Amino acid sequence: MKHQEILSSIIQIGMVPVVRTESAEGAVKAIQAIYRGGIRAAEITMTVPGALKALEKVADEFGDKMVLGAGTVLDPETARACMLAGAEFFVTPSLKLSTIEMVKRYSKVIMPGGLTPTEVLTAWEAGADAVKVFPCGAVGGAKYIKALRAPFPHIEMVPTGGVNLETVPDFLKAGACAVGVGAELIVRPRNRTAAPQR
Repeated sequence: MKHQEILSSIIQIGMVPVVRTESAEGAVKAIQAIYRGGIRAAEITMTVPGALKALEKVADEFGDKMVLGAGTVLDPETARACMLAGAEFFVTPSLKLSTIEMVKRYSKVIMPGGLTPTEVLTAWEAGADAVKVFPCGAVGGAKYIKALRAPFPHIEMVPTGGVNLETVPDFLKAGACAVGVGAELIVRPRNRTAAPQR
């Protein structure tokens, strides 16, 4: 997929499911469920044990039918490894210019993390396609996005942290181009308890 197609797909969907599971197998199953649910984009975080294997498996299974991303990418080396595993877009929790540079070198999409106005602008000027505003819920949620958009109407923002299915419309109305939704969307199966004694 071309750079602009990847970004357009994410913006059109308006939501990036963030898959943070306890195993690579769990991540693959979560992506399969997301796909069955009709969402055609998702990211697997690098905190998932065996995340690269999960990326490879999902990339092989879905190919161009789904836009696959890597999340919690902390450095350019990890970004490159994820790229080779099939990731098309990259999301970071913090601002690291060398990671932006690496992703842009290969014409992929990057959404680095930023919170303050200085970080948001620095990320954008360094080539970010959109800025992941994180942790957005801790600093005011949709109201914070609206406040940031006032001086930066030209910067695409993807709030993450504190986003849930009820607040998604508020974030989009405040000017977010998409939202990152994690635990609120990906419901983990509960541990089964022993059957009650009769």
